[in-house]
Amino acid sequence: MSQQELPPWLREQLSRLQQLQQNLQAIMMQKQQVELEVVEIDRALDELRKLEGNDASVYKSAGPLLIKTNKDDVLKELEEKKELSNTRLTVLGKQETRVKDNLKEVENKINTMIRQMQAGGSSIGAGPGFGTPSGGQGVGGPGGGGFGTRPQGQ
Repeated sequence: MSQQELPPWLREQLSRLQQLQQNLQAIMMQKQQVELEVVEIDRALDELRKLEGNDASVYKSAGPLLIKTNKDDVLKELEEKKELSNTRLTVLGKQETRVKDNLKEVENKINTMIRQMQAGGSSIGAGPGFGTPSGGQGVGGPGGGGFGTRPQGQ
């Protein structure tokens, strides 16, 4: 069955599935970048802690320049940056879980639609209550739980 032969309600769900997959991939890439940042911060913190004396001078990068600064100030700055990165990781993890759950839901909808299409045989055009306009009746009656009746993003 080609893309043109697919009913509109199924094409819509497949499009949503692809969008969710792209969102998941973007979230996972961001998460990986933040994890690498945390590893770099940990390495820098370890090296700073090896330095003897609290008033030791260190150099930090500021664009193309290296600026002499106090070890304690840099330690504090890196700890804050690490805490912020860990918070970002938590948020990304929650987003990842939510998108994965949505992906499973859409996959289940698509599988259900395909099974019903195959069982019905001739109901390829509109599908049994699927894809109705948002004001129409989907499966389950007025405003109730039908595919295609739920606004995007919920």
